[in-house]
Amino acid sequence: MIRVMLAEDQAMVRGALASLLGLESDIEVVGEAANGDEALAVAAATRPDVALLDIEMPGTGGLAACRNIVRDVPGCRVMILTTFGRPGYLRTAMEAGAVAFLVKDSPARELAAAIRRVHAGERVIDPALAAAALSAGPNPLSGRERDVLAAAADGSTIGDIAARLHLSEGTVRNYLSSAIQKTHARNRIEAVQRAKAQGWV
Repeated sequence: MIRVMLAEDQAMVRGALASLLGLESDIEVVGEAANGDEALAVAAATRPDVALLDIEMPGTGGLAACRNIVRDVPGCRVMILTTFGRPGYLRTAMEAGAVAFLVKDSPARELAAAIRRVHAGERVIDPALAAAALSAGPNPLSGRERDVLAAAADGSTIGDIAARLHLSEGTVRNYLSSAIQKTHARNRIEAVQRAKAQGWV
């Protein structure tokens, strides 16, 4: 049996995935989680062969959870299953140690087949997304620029961002200015939108 753990914050989607996979004679769902912190705890407790993680979850998201599981649960292979087929997410997921990246609009039968391939040691990447990631190139934003843009996404003021990230206001302005240039945006709102669309933040 291939032992699988699911991490998905939407209970109905998680239940549907568990039910679908439960129909497969060689796949057993051994644990479920609603966020990245739970995912690590459940993976550590159940030691699954494969962890299937959503990217967008409250608290610790799927990409950070991927890094943690790869580090703390050796032998568990991580698959990312997401609504957001963004090139930047694919690159970040691969850098975090994921061995598969699938979008949720793939047919259900492909998910079970992908789990079997991953368990057998293969990598499984959505072909259209792989092509988009190659053409998009690497993320141009530095770690701090990503942090500042992410903090600016909710409309926070320069002062709020500076306090949250323990930076001076002048430093925040510099990072924002640099991020705006690198995303070829007119302002920080547009820079956030463009960076999110690419999966850079």
